[in-house]
Amino acid sequence: MADPILKVANLETYYGPIMAIRGVSFEVPEGNIVTILGSNGAGKTTVLKTISGVMDPQKGSVVFQGREIRNMDPDKVMRLGMSHVPEGREVFPFLTVRENLQMGAFTRRDADGVAQDLETVFGYFPVLRERAGQRAGSLSGGEQQMLSISRALMARPKVMLLDEPSLGLSPKLVKDIFDIIVRINRERGVTILLVEQNASIALHTADYGYVLEVGRIVMADTCARLIEKEDIKEFYLGIKEQGARGQRRWKKRKTWR
Repeated sequence: MADPILKVANLETYYGPIMAIRGVSFEVPEGNIVTILGSNGAGKTTVLKTISGVMDPQKGSVVFQGREIRNMDPDKVMRLGMSHVPEGREVFPFLTVRENLQMGAFTRRDADGVAQDLETVFGYFPVLRERAGQRAGSLSGGEQQMLSISRALMARPKVMLLDEPSLGLSPKLVKDIFDIIVRINRERGVTILLVEQNASIALHTADYGYVLEVGRIVMADTCARLIEKEDIKEFYLGIKEQGARGQRRWKKRKTWR
């Protein structure tokens, strides 16, 4: 396994008096895709917000590229090379697609590099080139998700935090977006920490996974091994083993956040 580019240790974050994450520790190897699975309210989004500086932890450590970034302002975390794509496709609705992408590169001074990266994201998502002059608020949900990922990529991050990129999208769009996520990782070497409600596609995309329950990490393994664990099959993939022959039946699929 590669050396960790991100290390989280004994993290505790509260919403008022309520502890949302409880002593969470994990590592993200450089160049890998790592996923965090968990049910609604498990604390997955809180983990990402704490890492990126949107929320301040009461205890613990967040080390990025050997540097402690706990309680650092989000803009400073971003300047160090970490982009956060939040849940809900938060675009600037009254700016055009092109202006949104340029906002992603606002800290950069290399105009030629920005132009090159603009062409790269248009290559990943050709529809954004077609919509370049259109207001972002008028895009479909899938197009806004593409724009959110592309805007984060314009900062040339070393790590991308992706929160529920498949939320509310059609199966075809989900596949398309995850294909691009893999390309971003493989072609550009961007390390990815992924929180995803669609456990099946997350486990088939990521290299390593953690399972979060009630704010605690309760399981960690390679995704190839997690997929074969009975608890994961039943509670996250909707598959239950029955009888000595291991016959399978599909349960009603649950939606996780």
